[in-house]
Amino acid sequence: MEHALSPVALAELRRPRPYPAVSVLTPTHRRERGSGQDPVRLRNVVTEARRRLDSDPAVTRGRRADVVAQLDRALAEVDLTHAEDGLVIFAAPGEHQVWSLARTVPERVVLSDTFLTRNLVAAQAAERRFWVLSVSADRVTLWSGGEDRVAQDRSGGFPLERRQENFDAERQMRIGDLPSAFRDEDTRRFLREADAVMNGVLRDEPRPLYVTGERAALSLLDEAGTVARAAVHVPHGGLAHAGPDAVWQALRPVLEAESRKGTTAVVRELTSARGHRTFAAGLDELWQSAREGRVRLLAVEENFRATVRDLGEHLVPAEPGDLDARDDIVDEIVEQCLETGADVRFVPDGALGDADGIAGVLRY
Repeated sequence: MEHALSPVALAELRRPRPYPAVSVLTPTHRRERGSGQDPVRLRNVVTEARRRLDSDPAVTRGRRADVVAQLDRALAEVDLTHAEDGLVIFAAPGEHQVWSLARTVPERVVLSDTFLTRNLVAAQAAERRFWVLSVSADRVTLWSGGEDRVAQDRSGGFPLERRQENFDAERQMRIGDLPSAFRDEDTRRFLREADAVMNGVLRDEPRPLYVTGERAALSLLDEAGTVARAAVHVPHGGLAHAGPDAVWQALRPVLEAESRKGTTAVVRELTSARGHRTFAAGLDELWQSAREGRVRLLAVEENFRATVRDLGEHLVPAEPGDLDARDDIVDEIVEQCLETGADVRFVPDGALGDADGIAGVLRY
């Protein structure tokens, strides 16, 4: 199952497909694994997709058989023992994908000539993806981080390892002369190479960057290149050779502190916008402003959800059982704001006070 949505992957998902491109969405429950609820719900929503394909006169027999086979293959790939909060299956003639999301999604089936991506985009924005570069004198490892985990990433050819004929890591550890390992020219050359490769990764997929290592390693990386200067330094050695759990434990307090600072900055900016009359709040106002491309900063409380009916000029709360209700309107607003270059920030529940879960700063 896929987890990380890169700009390249998103562009590929958004390209037109031969009809029907099927999107199947269902919420899952990471904290209730093994309860039996998720497998039943998943089978039911895939059965609904098959029923829709069978009853659609625009779908030829050959296309129907192809897409149903793709749905079956996707279903076989789903691993609910590692479920997060949402599951998305895409199936079209000749292809399928399965995405696990750290954000809940509405249960729905959509047949179109493109895949439904807005829930993936909103989940990615909420997860606040980041990079971790762990540096030592003989190895530099790249980690991809999200809401509650990191995983080793091989983008750009990472991990980079220094050739043994130029460096005796065991001897450096034996004599306890770690600082000297970061003074020789071969080490400088090795870290300059790592800096150049990381620059390429950031060009392809910009994210916040955290750099871990001994203080001597972080200092030399600062001197050798440019990526570390704008990164958050985490002076913790040994992580270039460690596993993801050790990296996550070292990063977690730093990430929590950064999150608190970020929330404070967002609330401060929203307060300032009230005085300048560029403040907006509530689904209706922000939906209109997002469609007009006026939102510069969007703040959303992490668990804010709403089900509405779109009356054209306004959104109104939907009645229970309303078949025309839009139960992922928050994700639609998030995706629309990102499309128009807004900064989208997710904040803890209650952080926005009387703004009803969603607020923004307008460009004009």
